[in-house]
Amino acid sequence: MKKRFYLTYSKELVKEPLIYLAGKEFSITTNIRQASISDILGLVALEIEGDEAEIEGAVKYFVDHGVKVEPIELDIIE
Repeated sequence: MKKRFYLTYSKELVKEPLIYLAGKEFSITTNIRQASISDILGLVALEIEGDEAEIEGAVKYFVDHGVKVEPIELDIIE
């Protein structure tokens, strides 16, 4: 299964390797489809592939670490 999300990072989280860490903790494959990162804000369009439970675990991981996660409903970034 593949799902896509927008991740929004605050300036406190921009330098944290959360996508990498989520990939190590959960059985998922991540693909950054688009990103805009600065010293004060990070916006990432992220595709996550894996079992539904693993994807949900990764999303919860991001949220628990203070990342705003929004599903991408349309295939805008194809």
